[in-house]
Amino acid sequence: MIKRVQFTHPRTWSLRARVTALASATAALLAVLAVSAALLATANLDQLDVVLNKTGVLRLSGEQLGMALVDQETGVRGYALSGDAADLGPYRTGREAEERLYETMIPLLADEPEIRAQLERARAAATTWRTTVAEPAVTATRDQGPDAGQQLLNEVGGRERFDQARAQVATLQQEIVTLRNVAVANVQSGSENLVVLLVVAGLVVLIMGTSLVVLINRMVSRPVTDLAEQVRHVADGAYDTEIVATGSPELERLGRDVDAMRRQIAADLSEVREARQAVEAINQQLQLQASELTRSNRDLEQFAYVASHDLQEPLRKVASFCQLLQRRYAGQLDERADQYILFAVDGAQRMQRLINDLLAFSRIGRNTSGFQQVSLDAVMRDVAEQLNIEDKYGADAVTWHDLPTVAGEQALLETLLANLVGNSLKFRRTDVPVRIRVDAVRTDDAWDITVSDNGIGIEAEFAEKIFIIFQRLHAKDAYPGTGMGLAIAKKIVEYHDGRIWVDSSRTDGAAITFSLPISENSGAATLPAVPTQHRELTA
Repeated sequence: MIKRVQFTHPRTWSLRARVTALASATAALLAVLAVSAALLATANLDQLDVVLNKTGVLRLSGEQLGMALVDQETGVRGYALSGDAADLGPYRTGREAEERLYETMIPLLADEPEIRAQLERARAAATTWRTTVAEPAVTATRDQGPDAGQQLLNEVGGRERFDQARAQVATLQQEIVTLRNVAVANVQSGSENLVVLLVVAGLVVLIMGTSLVVLINRMVSRPVTDLAEQVRHVADGAYDTEIVATGSPELERLGRDVDAMRRQIAADLSEVREARQAVEAINQQLQLQASELTRSNRDLEQFAYVASHDLQEPLRKVASFCQLLQRRYAGQLDERADQYILFAVDGAQRMQRLINDLLAFSRIGRNTSGFQQVSLDAVMRDVAEQLNIEDKYGADAVTWHDLPTVAGEQALLETLLANLVGNSLKFRRTDVPVRIRVDAVRTDDAWDITVSDNGIGIEAEFAEKIFIIFQRLHAKDAYPGTGMGLAIAKKIVEYHDGRIWVDSSRTDGAAITFSLPISENSGAATLPAVPTQHRELTA
């Protein structure tokens, strides 16, 4: 299976990739230039070594070699003229110098075979001159006298052989000079090439640096400036303006993220505007409802005034005249007439009680004196006194534990407990003494006040129905009342931000619990979950 290699288009390269590629290319070029410069420098050092340590010594040695041959020729001719052995001194010193020069030059010419061959030719020519001219002339002069030596020098052609030896030395010197000139030229060429490489390296650094600046300006600085300008424009309120970022892929991703944020903000602002419009519409509706409620309250107040005066006045008159008829004509009318009069009086009185309960129900929360700290212990004492419980039912009829202090309206809380205790008294059993308990249990954020009794109880199916206005579970003949007591109790509890319910699990009577929020100054600092001590109700 052949794998296809996918190449990334340079336009999609990230800024980091581009900078890395540029830096890598720069480093590679500089490395090539550095290696080339090092090679050139090494070659220059070699050529400079040739110039300074080789050709210089060879050139000086070549000149000294020529002088050594001249000294030898001078010593031989002087000795042939004078016959004095002292005149052979230059010959001997020249020969010794020649040998030392050979020893110096031969190692230096190990890498120069052509010049070494020329040195050997010069050496051979010098040796030929000595063996064929100089040595025989010295021997003839020593044995036969100066005339014999001079004659031998002139006959043999010693001058020509000496000139040949000097010519070979001169050729050697010329080749040494040529070697030096080549080395100098190489040093100069290497130096020039090194300078060129340094200039090229400088140009590479300059070009790459300029490219980096242009790259950063093109892909970072200018796009960032454009992006910042667009962001400022959006920040000034143009939330519907799309943000488009150019430059490197990183900036494009940043631009997309910023634009996504802009879209989210625009959507949120749109939702806020819609919510504000909805709130304004609701406020307008609430204002209309408040106006309607104000008007309704005025009508209700007017109705309450009428109910408390105009409606009750005829009922009072009917009840009064019926009672007057009952007293004045008692025994004078037949039994049916007396019963009719009794029905009329009872109906008028029940109508009065119903109107009073309706007025009390409508006034809850309207005619308020403000919340204050109310001791439920004190409220229970007032309720017991109002209902005259001890005289009617005995001191053990109603008991309660240390009840807390709560925030509320004392009059409403008295009505609440009076209705609940009165409800327990109304629905008591006739075969056992009445027993009513008022307990308080603290929860996380409320007091749960329970009024329990040993009465006839409440069926679970009616646990919610009993709190509805005018709802009755029994006939009026069996248990009198208007059906408003528990509805009033529920409204009072809800006015105090609480709730009320029936414990439908009880089978030995009824238990109605209501909760009231805990205030900062609530009394009864610590209450057990189950009351352990009760106080008898006193008048």
